Amino acid sequence: MALLEIQNLNRRFGGLHAVNNVSFNVEQGMIKAVIGPNGAGKTTLFNLIAGNLPANSGKIFFDNARINGRKPYQIAERGVSRTYQNIKLFHGMTALENVMVGRHIRSRAGFMAGMLNLPWTWPEENEVREKAMEYLDLLGAADCADTEIGNLSFGQQRGVEFARALAMEPTLLLLDEPAAGLNIYETAEIGRLISKIRDSGITILLVEHDMSLVMDISDEIVVLSFGEKIAEDLPHKIQQNEEVIRIYLGDEG
Repeated sequence: MALLEIQNLNRRFGGLHAVNNVSFNVEQGMIKAVIGPNGAGKTTLFNLIAGNLPANSGKIFFDNARINGRKPYQIAERGVSRTYQNIKLFHGMTALENVMVGRHIRSRAGFMAGMLNLPWTWPEENEVREKAMEYLDLLGAADCADTEIGNLSFGQQRGVEFARALAMEPTLLLLDEPAAGLNIYETAEIGRLISKIRDSGITILLVEHDMSLVMDISDEIVVLSFGEKIAEDLPHKIQQNEEVIRIYLGDEG
C-alpha cells in the first residue's frame, strides 16, 4: 500500500523548473532512494513534501490525505519527520536535550511550557526525557546523552539528529544526504542505522549521493535529472539503466 503518493508535482523558481511533473509512490515499509546529479531537484522535492515550499501544481498524498498546502508542523504532526543535509542541532544543548525538542511535538504541554518549567508540566517532562533516552539508546548514542552537541563528532551528531527525528514518532522519515561529510566507517554505521529504523516499522525516503550506500539499503530508486524523473526501478536495474549511466558519467554537458 502506498504511504506517500507524488502526483505530477511541479515547482519553478523564475524560469528554472526545479521539479518538473514528477510522480512516484513510496510503499509502506520500504526504503526508497532519490538520486541524481547536483541540481536535479532532490532537496526541492523534500522541501515540497515537508511543507517548507509550496508546489506550483501537482498533489502530494500521505496516508491517503492530501498534505501539500499544509504547514510544516501540521505535516509533522501527521507523521512525517525529516533530517537535513547540513545537520541542524541546537548548540549549547546536550544530545539528550536536542532529542527532547523533537519529542515535544507529541506532548500535551508543548515545547514552550516545558522550557518554562511550569510545575504542571513536570510529570510529562520526565516522560519526554525517558522517551528521548530510549531513542538515543536505540541508535547506540546513549553514552553521549549528557554531552554538549559541539563536543560530539560529526557522525555522533548525525546519530543525535536521527534520534530527534524518531522522537517525533514518524510513519515516514525523510533523510536528506545522511552520509554527507561522513567517512567510510561512519557511512557503514549510518547504513546499519537506517536499516534498523526501517525494521522498526518506519518507511524511509532517502536522498543520497553515496551510491554504495544507496545500492546496499534501498528497495527501490527514483532518478531525477534537471527536475525530471528519468528512471524508477529496483537497484540492480538502475545500475544497468543506460540513461542513468550516461548521466553519472557526466555526458549531460
